[in-house]
Amino acid sequence: MSTFNEDEVNPFSDPPVRKSAVDNLGTNLGSIPPASSRLSPLPPESYERGATTDILLDTSAKSLKEREKELQAKEAELQRREQELIRKEETLARSGVEIEEKNWPPFFPIIHHNIAKEIPIHLQYKQYVAFSTLLGFVLCLTWNVIAVTTAWIKGQGPIIWLLAIVYLITGVPGAYFAWYRPLYRAMRTDSSFNFGWFFLFYLFHIAFCIFAAVAPPFLFEWNSLAGIMPAIRLFSYSTLAGIFYFIGFAFFCLESLLSIWVIQQIFRYFRVSGKAAKIKREAVKKTVTAAL
Repeated sequence: MSTFNEDEVNPFSDPPVRKSAVDNLGTNLGSIPPASSRLSPLPPESYERGATTDILLDTSAKSLKEREKELQAKEAELQRREQELIRKEETLARSGVEIEEKNWPPFFPIIHHNIAKEIPIHLQYKQYVAFSTLLGFVLCLTWNVIAVTTAWIKGQGPIIWLLAIVYLITGVPGAYFAWYRPLYRAMRTDSSFNFGWFFLFYLFHIAFCIFAAVAPPFLFEWNSLAGIMPAIRLFSYSTLAGIFYFIGFAFFCLESLLSIWVIQQIFRYFRVSGKAAKIKREAVKKTVTAAL
């Protein structure tokens, strides 16, 4: 009678090979030492993160405070300058000195000019015409440079061109400061002294325009002015240069006639308003004072 073997009968039992593998795995796992016996703990950190953050915050706070102090100092300086400027303007206003802000021409202001607001209504027309003579004088001298440049190209030499440039760069600012600005101030403030200054230099302006329109061959290098006599002479050398000189002659003639009309109108107003008698009295008074 055979002996009953449970492993042979039980269908769910592992084969001999699997059982031996499990036994070997258990043996190997038992031989591995525990993890706590091989791994050492990490060393502590050698720095403190919180301290570094505090240093950065302190530095940024200090820089913000310094910038705030600088801005406050600049603001105080601007306020001080503004107060000083206001004080100077008030002082000038009390003393009667008017601040003239440059506003003309609009695209590049170089002078102060506001006839509509500063000149009395009954004098604005005369002031506008006088201003047109200033602009006309600029046109005459500019065209004179163009005409003389044409003559220079046709063989008349560079000296006449240099003289034309001198007339332009000295005549335009000279006309403004010598007679137009005194007339503007005389019309605005009713000043007898400025009227007298205007009459004196405006006569020189008219004399120059008449001389330039004729351009006689003496005193100046006569081809440096676009007048009638150089125009006739240049026609034999160059028709184009002669035409340009004739146009310049026409410009100087118109400028002379308009300037004569302006000085007549201003002088008529000057006499009617009593400024002429006032200047005579002041001149007599100064003469007597000087004599005594």
